[in-house]
Amino acid sequence: MKALTIPTHAPPPLVPPLVVGIDPSLTGTGIASTNGWVEVHGYKRARAKDPGITQLPHSERVRAMRQLAHQVLESVHLPDLAVMELPAVSRSGGGAHERGWFWWHLYSELTRYEVPVALMAPNARALYATGKGNAPKGAVIDAVARRFPTWNTDGNDNAADAVTLMAAGTDWLGHPITPMPQTHRAALAKAIWPNTLGDPS
Repeated sequence: MKALTIPTHAPPPLVPPLVVGIDPSLTGTGIASTNGWVEVHGYKRARAKDPGITQLPHSERVRAMRQLAHQVLESVHLPDLAVMELPAVSRSGGGAHERGWFWWHLYSELTRYEVPVALMAPNARALYATGKGNAPKGAVIDAVARRFPTWNTDGNDNAADAVTLMAAGTDWLGHPITPMPQTHRAALAKAIWPNTLGDPS
């Protein structure tokens, strides 16, 4: 009888899942992927005197929002998990109507294509990045640059938020990018996660 061959090394690890973090915004939606890239998409005025997206005539406004959503969804594509930041319902100022439409459109399209979606509130996202739920934007940018240097945000807070969301998603799946303190990881319990990777939340 032929002797059994005993492997001398462990099998290679499973490929980590593809996770994308999304920080929705009409002026600068941050997107970050575990593949190592970061992008920011937002409505751009052709000239400084042109109105912002929330001041456009309604027919132009909805067309601009749809075009922006298409750009974001093209970048996100079909990851194993998308982690979206929940809207800041306490945020003041104009554009709440448009921001709500934009957020729900992204969410509905992702779930329509059966992308599992996790949801994280702004304070939980800040907690994961810095250990403090009320951390200012600058502290999040600095923390992301220090802990996740592969993802170059160029100091953009939307990009830094997206990297944080992506990193939280990989951590929840058991593939943390870098070891995080338990004070930071407490944010994971505050997020809304899909039941399985086959079911959107």
